[in-house]
Amino acid sequence: MTASREFHERDVVMHPLSFEELRWAFDGVPGAVLPQDREITIEFLPPPPDAAPVQNPPSPPAQAPPPDTEIYLAPLTVRGDRVEIGAPRNISNSPGYDNQPSFTPDGAGILFTSVRGGGTQSDIYRYDVAGGRVVQITNTPESEYSPTVTPAGDVSVVRVEADRTQRLWQFTIDGGNPRVVLENVKPVGYHTWIDEHTLALFVLGEPATLQIADTRTGTARVVARNIGRSLRTIPGGRTIGFVQRLRTGDTVSLEIDALDAASGAVTELVQAPDGATEADCAWTPDGLLLLAFRDRLYGWRRGWAAMRELAALDAVGLHGVTRLAVSPKGDALAIVAAPGRP
Repeated sequence: MTASREFHERDVVMHPLSFEELRWAFDGVPGAVLPQDREITIEFLPPPPDAAPVQNPPSPPAQAPPPDTEIYLAPLTVRGDRVEIGAPRNISNSPGYDNQPSFTPDGAGILFTSVRGGGTQSDIYRYDVAGGRVVQITNTPESEYSPTVTPAGDVSVVRVEADRTQRLWQFTIDGGNPRVVLENVKPVGYHTWIDEHTLALFVLGEPATLQIADTRTGTARVVARNIGRSLRTIPGGRTIGFVQRLRTGDTVSLEIDALDAASGAVTELVQAPDGATEADCAWTPDGLLLLAFRDRLYGWRRGWAAMRELAALDAVGLHGVTRLAVSPKGDALAIVAAPGRP
């Protein structure tokens, strides 16, 4: 199973993994078996009073480091149905995990998650597009992921707290004044803002759910189940693009759907390429859906019957691409890929 390409193309949300996230990550991988028909409870009891003490107990196993990835920035040109990707440059340039890029609304910066110093704890960084400088935003004992600029201009993140709880937090743009956004909604994996009070959330579980949350009430409601990790606001309205995981027997396929946040109506948009076990989507300002799969960039517009191959990512030196983010003007693409040239 671990020799399969589909397995290694996956990029799970947190490190270390929760049990729920581990099961989600393996779902659909050839050779993986996930029993769903029974629950096993393990109860740990204290040793009897006369039990002999354990001599020289073994040390706990070391936590596996997160995958080694880099973030690249490339010029993007969209002319109707034609897409061109220019020469990418490495903007994270650090050994270890660099992931989850998100452009600031003015396009001047890119927020991203990074694990530095050879550990497993992550913080949020910002890349200045004009100056090429990287600045650390958060510096905490906890791990922060999925940085996103809020409608009010702060930065929202998924924080893995000291007790491993995953909740949505918020910082000022310079990393100050940390505070919980949704006290009772957990474990959150990913999020996107719809307006200043409303969010779409990927909430871990069996299965993972798409939830719409209100920061004024602190509550969330489930609107879809068994979804993928990609949540993106579709340009031009209060519509959320998300990935629906469909199972037919032992086969899992992916469908990109649209959720109307106001009515709760879900509309099927397009099927992901055959064989895709994960789909991280991005949208250009003019409504072109982009998706990377097996070193190729695919796209879809309303009116197209299926996704089309638009560009060869390996032709510009990018391999193992897992995530994409489009700049606000649609003229640049942030790409998470395996380290190496370019």
